[in-house]
Amino acid sequence: MVIHPAKKSKESTSHGDDAARLEEACGLALAIDLEVVHREVIPVREERPSTLLGKGAVDILQTMIANAEASFVVVDAALSPIQQRNLEKAWKCKVIDRTGLILEIFGARARTSEGSLQVELAALMYQRSRLVRSWTHLERQRGGLGFIGGPGETQLEIDRRLITNRIVKIKKELAQVKRTRALHRKARRRVPYPIVALVGYTNAGKSTLFNRLTKADVFAKDLLFATLDPTMRGVRLPSGREIILSDTVGFISDLPTQLIAAFQATLEEVLEADLILHVRDISHPQSEKQNQDVRQVLEEMGLTTILEEGIMEVLNKADLVPHLDDMPRLPSNRVYVSALTGQGMDDLLKLIDDRLALTENVYRYAIDFEEGQAIAWLHAHGEVLLQKDEENALFLDVRMSATNAHRFAKKFPHLMIKSLQLLKTTSDHA
Repeated sequence: MVIHPAKKSKESTSHGDDAARLEEACGLALAIDLEVVHREVIPVREERPSTLLGKGAVDILQTMIANAEASFVVVDAALSPIQQRNLEKAWKCKVIDRTGLILEIFGARARTSEGSLQVELAALMYQRSRLVRSWTHLERQRGGLGFIGGPGETQLEIDRRLITNRIVKIKKELAQVKRTRALHRKARRRVPYPIVALVGYTNAGKSTLFNRLTKADVFAKDLLFATLDPTMRGVRLPSGREIILSDTVGFISDLPTQLIAAFQATLEEVLEADLILHVRDISHPQSEKQNQDVRQVLEEMGLTTILEEGIMEVLNKADLVPHLDDMPRLPSNRVYVSALTGQGMDDLLKLIDDRLALTENVYRYAIDFEEGQAIAWLHAHGEVLLQKDEENALFLDVRMSATNAHRFAKKFPHLMIKSLQLLKTTSDHA
């Protein structure tokens, strides 16, 4: 059974918002193979410290749970330990809140050692906050020699100490993971190819889009949080430019604070990206609300500058939107696509190409014809805008990053004696 407590006030959300939140909570339950026998929005005029819900609602739900023979109730809200315990007593079944449910999903989805560590850290931080009153059987005392000192250490204290020690150990291991990832990013910067990160609300279609663009086989399914571990693949753009595309974990409203902290190492891929693609499910009735949720998390990650300059919005699932041709023309930082059918992929790749080109310079080289390796290198790592023969040499105007220009100078230092003039802007070349 899944319930969504809807607080009623002047600032309360609409019925449609409550229904959408309930549907999302059911999707979370289905993501870990729970069978939803009943779903309902429960109005809450005033939150009760003991049970969150009013006594009448608790009693009505108790009868419904018994009749449906439900063994599990998902409350789509943040429950305090005492609220969770009291509801379990009243309903005589297991109760889990939104945070606990998301942690369950993350635990089932994590595949890499890093992902597993992050999930375990978040789960332990969540569990530690609930040791005080959740498990009364832990209150008994254990051990200790009474004639030497006071009472022995309680089981509760032992469990709290063990959890704290494990948290410290995991944080050290994750710190090593962060150092390793930093080295990997440094190595990629030496390659270097621009990094393009996919972000978006969970189940917006990021992994399907990733598979479409990279021809990879990343797990992609119509489930919330189908992707947890970051995946990276190379993609060649129409200009010949190579990029690294990164698929990341999806965001969700009211993401548990424990998970934001625990997944900091994963989200650092977004911080390091040259370009961010915000993948949106344009067919979802709450698409704009999801957009605001994602932007809020990005702001919390310190990406305010990128948000001000604008990120590319990939409006996915366009095949599910009727009368798309009648929609107004999109601005240059948005594009309609369908990762499932392939619609709009060429437009998306061109848009990425054009955006990355704005961050590059145009360089002019004069290279002897026999320097085939150098000529091939420029074609592979930049966009050749002009190529002409003149006085036994080949003149090329190449648009590429300053880092690639520096790499070319180091790889072919003997050619730099003959060449190199930086054109101030692309328009100078034109």
